[in-house]
Amino acid sequence: MQEPVQDLFTVNNLWMMIATILVFIMHLGFATLEAGLTRSKNTVNILFKNTIIPAIGILTYALIGFNLMYPGADFAGSFFGFGGLGLSLPEGWDSSNYNAGYTYFTDFIFQAMFAATAATIVSGAVAERVKLGPFITFSILYVAFIYPIVGMWKWGGGFLSTLETPFYDFAGSTIVHSVGGWGALVGAYLLGPRIGKYTAQGMKAIPGHNIPMATIGVFLLWFGWFGFNGGSVLSASPGLVSRVFVTTSLAAAAGAFGALIVSYIKFKTYDITMVLNGILAGLVGITAGADQMGILDSVIIGFVGGGLVVFGVVLFDKIKIDDPVGAISVHLVGGIWGTLAVGLFGDLAGMSQVISQLIGIGSTAVFCFGTAWLIFFTLKKTIGIRVDEKEEVEGLDINEHSMRAYPDFMTKD
Repeated sequence: MQEPVQDLFTVNNLWMMIATILVFIMHLGFATLEAGLTRSKNTVNILFKNTIIPAIGILTYALIGFNLMYPGADFAGSFFGFGGLGLSLPEGWDSSNYNAGYTYFTDFIFQAMFAATAATIVSGAVAERVKLGPFITFSILYVAFIYPIVGMWKWGGGFLSTLETPFYDFAGSTIVHSVGGWGALVGAYLLGPRIGKYTAQGMKAIPGHNIPMATIGVFLLWFGWFGFNGGSVLSASPGLVSRVFVTTSLAAAAGAFGALIVSYIKFKTYDITMVLNGILAGLVGITAGADQMGILDSVIIGFVGGGLVVFGVVLFDKIKIDDPVGAISVHLVGGIWGTLAVGLFGDLAGMSQVISQLIGIGSTAVFCFGTAWLIFFTLKKTIGIRVDEKEEVEGLDINEHSMRAYPDFMTKD
């Protein structure tokens, strides 16, 4: 009887490792999306940030983050727990008997791929004017401490998992995406808008330099989301993984149409950037309840998420919060919507679930907004977080990196 059990363990563990690879590819998607939606003079800077962020995430998660998020019963409280520095199994355990579905090291590396995403979301919102050194400092602190503490509240046995009706966030609409979204909102606000974005004559669009690159980025993210959501099943269960694949894709597709219809009604043009962000908003929205939703539920969640992106972009421009890639609208607005949708649609729908979802949204908002403000504001008042006017006009590539992404081409920038 042992062989079938061992075979199942191997299949489950293999799927978790494949899902890890898919989530890792998402970092390339973020890099190409952000680079494409910003100006050519800042391309190296965008790529540099999106290269260093996964390195920060993996290293800090190994050192401290994993044991902050999953401290173990002996070390966990309702709001905070810590299982010690580094990666080490409890005495008497080995990697293979750590869990019925996957090894200790598979669990770590899968979760580590998620860790850097919060800082990546911030990267897009503060693009084209943030100093690299302070951004790296913020990313280290936010990824090492803030993200895993919030994750512990639900996934590590904290207070959100012990509510009378437990808060539900399947793969991280709040715990991953809105954590990054709150940091992005604070960063963009404290930095201020890019030069020339808001003038006495009104808002001036600053178009990205490479829409094909941005489109590739969105398709890489959609591709990686099969691992993001499908891997969060934490097994290779055929019925559940296939259901998650379907709900994830339906929400993404509906998000495209939600953004298309709303942006066309509003602007009377077919805006590819809105559709791209609509797809991402659909994906962010379904992430909280991908395993709980039916076909129609997924379509509604994705469609509404795509429409909300358009309104979000307009709102943030109206209040002069400059987000070059729409990250706040996608990840914060979409993350809040998707988390709330768990109480409105699908298998868990009900007023008690809505209340629990609102508790999760609110507690994450207070903690993440407060800590992001503390970090960014301290950096702003000490070493500064924004490049000077000359550097911003010339571009961060030549000033921060002493190189250009396209040295053989004359560009408008």
